[in-house]
Amino acid sequence: MGRKGRMPRGVGSFLIGFLAFVPAAAAAELAATRPSSSDWTFTLGVEGGVWPSYDGSNRSRIIPFPIFDARRAGTPRQFRARLDGASVGIVETGAFRLGPTAKIKLPRRESDDLDLRGLGDIGWAVEIGGFAEYWPVQWLRTRAELRQGFGGHHGIVTELTSDLVAPVTPKLTLSGGPRMTIASGAAMSPYFSITPAQSVASGLPVFDARGGVRSYGAGAQARYEWSQQWASHLFVEYERLTASAADSPLVSLRGSRDQVSIGIGLSYSFDSRGIW
Repeated sequence: MGRKGRMPRGVGSFLIGFLAFVPAAAAAELAATRPSSSDWTFTLGVEGGVWPSYDGSNRSRIIPFPIFDARRAGTPRQFRARLDGASVGIVETGAFRLGPTAKIKLPRRESDDLDLRGLGDIGWAVEIGGFAEYWPVQWLRTRAELRQGFGGHHGIVTELTSDLVAPVTPKLTLSGGPRMTIASGAAMSPYFSITPAQSVASGLPVFDARGGVRSYGAGAQARYEWSQQWASHLFVEYERLTASAADSPLVSLRGSRDQVSIGIGLSYSFDSRGIW
């Protein structure tokens, strides 16, 4: 997690001595090229892998997801785990980082899986909120996200993660740790409740999903930085559905509490000056 664009110590000392003798106008021109508070480094990418066909499914399908992150130019490259939402670090002070985050939840359609027959379609959901992460030591990151849903659901989702981060080589980093997801009733109901009408159409018993701990589990990742711009990663995530999510007839009668995702991603980082 080195700093992007950081100069070797000898070069920095040479420049400081050189600027002591050049005209003031030249010094001002050099200073103008340094990162300012309005300069940002953006990371864009995509990851694809094998995910459960729907929340609680015992079958899988291949799904792509976008990658996005932003940080102040000149700050260290940020560690990113699979469950992290698209984030922008507004407050970055040493071991603490805070800012807005967002995550997209894909639609669920009856045509996606035979198990969903009679349950109707659920549209796209966009979850918007904030994140806070803290590094109590250099090799451990803790993170919390709190997001409000819009579209497919209108509930509140909280994700708590912790990752042990181990740089094996300057380019290869291994990481992994526990996860927990907590969801309100409004966030759970569209995906796990069975209404009377859905019961008649699907053959599943009526069920009212309530809020609480949705799942717990663990994840691991291997990340390789090919250059300061390009990086790739492999990941595996396991979650165990619990409470209302696990008790839903869709899961208990047709699916599985155990959910596994495996995939690969590629990202590119670049600087953009004077955004705001």
